[in-house]
Amino acid sequence: MNAEVFDNLISKAEVLIEALPYMQAFSGKYFVIKYGGQAMVSEELTASVVANIVLLKHIGIKPILVHGGGKEVSAMMEKMGKKPRFVGGLRVTDDETMEVAEMVLLGHVNSRIVSLLNRCGARAVGLSGADAGLFQAVRKAPVASVASPGEVVDLGRVGEIVRVDTSLIQILSESGYIPVVSPIASGPSWESLNVNADHAAGELAGALPAEKLIILTDVEGIYRETEEGRREFISRITEKEIRELVAAGQINGGMIPKVEACLKALSKGVNRTHIINGRREHALILEIFTDAGIGTMVTLQAS
Repeated sequence: MNAEVFDNLISKAEVLIEALPYMQAFSGKYFVIKYGGQAMVSEELTASVVANIVLLKHIGIKPILVHGGGKEVSAMMEKMGKKPRFVGGLRVTDDETMEVAEMVLLGHVNSRIVSLLNRCGARAVGLSGADAGLFQAVRKAPVASVASPGEVVDLGRVGEIVRVDTSLIQILSESGYIPVVSPIASGPSWESLNVNADHAAGELAGALPAEKLIILTDVEGIYRETEEGRREFISRITEKEIRELVAAGQINGGMIPKVEACLKALSKGVNRTHIINGRREHALILEIFTDAGIGTMVTLQAS
């Protein structure tokens, strides 16, 4: 065996040794993973995420996936000649749009993820958040339109989660299954409501409570703009700092529900929350099992 090959094997062994304390600490713990963005669209990245999740399960961690699918829903709506509309980052959801969302999220996105996990040797089960009353919600109040000042828009069947029943999730996880959850909730009359997937993941993580909430997105994490006009990556951020950056407009758009989900989970007992770049190959493994990590850790206060 030449020296280069031997050094490569040593490096792999060192990686396993570095990961060992984390494996021991996290075995038996719940991890809620919000799966979305480019990591869910690219076949190569999807394969990486699926392999990482199966590995987590096989070393004793209890992963639970909450997936998005907004791009797929919008694409299907456009094929059907229906233009998507968003107000304040939320999809206006009439009855027809709700039918499309259920068809795409449950019939395509959820079943695809379950199939890929099972193909890799896991035992995955697809769920709607409406199954067994997992996510119970009320309709969100009308919101003001930014595009049309003075206009107040009824979002329709968009839900805000008010209760989470984790009993089915716990039964499945304890029995060796990986739950894969679509962001659909039950309303007061048991009608289906469309809920934000980041918020759904945060609520579920807090209700368990999970050891970690990990949100996969399309950027490295959270940035701030310096006085010199540069973008500075933040590896660890507190609630106070988040509020300041939101007020300054530096955290905006789709990042807002992600930080809200992290803060909600932390307030309910989740130990660690992370926002990481799902476009990086093996992002979950790098974040969970290395000393440095790769994303932004969100905490309630500085330690």
